[in-house]
Amino acid sequence: MRLDAYLVETGLIRSRERAKAAIRAGLVTVNGAPASKPGQSLNPDDKIVCDGDTHDYVSRGALKLERGLDAFGVDPARSICLDLGASTGGFTEVLLRRGARRVYAVDVGHGQLDESIAADPRVINLERTHAKALSSALVPEPIELVVCDVSFISIMKALPFALSLCSDGAKLVTLVKPQFELGPDHLGKGGLVTMPLEDQHRRMLETIVPWLSEQGWRVLGTTDSPIQGGDGNHEFLVGAIYDGP
Repeated sequence: MRLDAYLVETGLIRSRERAKAAIRAGLVTVNGAPASKPGQSLNPDDKIVCDGDTHDYVSRGALKLERGLDAFGVDPARSICLDLGASTGGFTEVLLRRGARRVYAVDVGHGQLDESIAADPRVINLERTHAKALSSALVPEPIELVVCDVSFISIMKALPFALSLCSDGAKLVTLVKPQFELGPDHLGKGGLVTMPLEDQHRRMLETIVPWLSEQGWRVLGTTDSPIQGGDGNHEFLVGAIYDGP
């Protein structure tokens, strides 16, 4: 059995995503030695010790959105929200906990949204939905807050259709992953960005901020993600408000 599956099946950690995060954080040992990877194979007589979980959300991505909401002073309470790149539902869970009236959870994949999140009556599960397929037919009410965590695509290509559904005064909190914004020339082994951190931040300000302005969005600020991405890259968060076309 895989180590991450064992942690979930034995109740030590409640989800596979959280198990992977705990293993990578060095919180899990096998026979007294730190676990090597989430997919580490176990023998029946192995002794597994978990020193604690990293958070109480379905996904560690929730910690990133918490940072963004707090940094930019964005309150989801009573808002109609759209979570682009919902995956297991970490961002959606934060929105629900903070009082969102409704959350459209959008993801191109399927079967990923945690059951506890999908079962919440405030959640509209738009799985198998590409970012570019979003329309008022799928989302029939004005969106007041967009949150975004997408991979393998620039946010400048993923966000336009979601932003077109927003009402005046809507807010945006988006994660920025430099490896999908800078291009292959700036990537090294394992997809790690080779550009110095300060240059990554400068490039983000030079490209994403003006792009948002062109769409009618005023940037509220930028901040660092509190945790690295799963591939080890540094990530950023951008907050913005829609001033209208």
